[in-house]
Amino acid sequence: MSDSSGFSRTSPAPFQWQLHLPPAALAGVRTRRIIAVCLDLILVSVLVAALWFVLIVLTFGVALFVLPPLFPFVAFFYNGFTVSGWRMATPGMKAMDLEMRLTDGSSVPFLYAAVHAVLFYLSWFFTGGLILIVSLFTADKRCLHDIFSGVIVTRRAN
Repeated sequence: MSDSSGFSRTSPAPFQWQLHLPPAALAGVRTRRIIAVCLDLILVSVLVAALWFVLIVLTFGVALFVLPPLFPFVAFFYNGFTVSGWRMATPGMKAMDLEMRLTDGSSVPFLYAAVHAVLFYLSWFFTGGLILIVSLFTADKRCLHDIFSGVIVTRRAN
């Protein structure tokens, strides 16, 4: 079975998909992902700063003492809504011509996208940039949090 994005799948085991992607679908994915993450971190930071400003003004500064850090919450919903949307990418990924799909080629549901973001931020927090090293050893350039989430990031089909 194949679709327009170049995904074709066979089922060697009941819960394992074998991907057959054209080389162009994975060309430059690592570098583009790093740039996309930087763009997304900037955008999430701007959203958090704007939200804090609004909350501080609306509560006359009381929000500083009551509210928890907003970055994890904003990042969770940012990734969940953008990746599960019709573009299948965050704004940073879209700018870098990337998209995220499940390994069977279908679009990513909200919960998978949000869990993928949580796994990314947790692994980044505990290992620094070492999570990207796994992508050097996988044929499809997937990071460890991609494998655990069951997703793959590819170049957008033109």
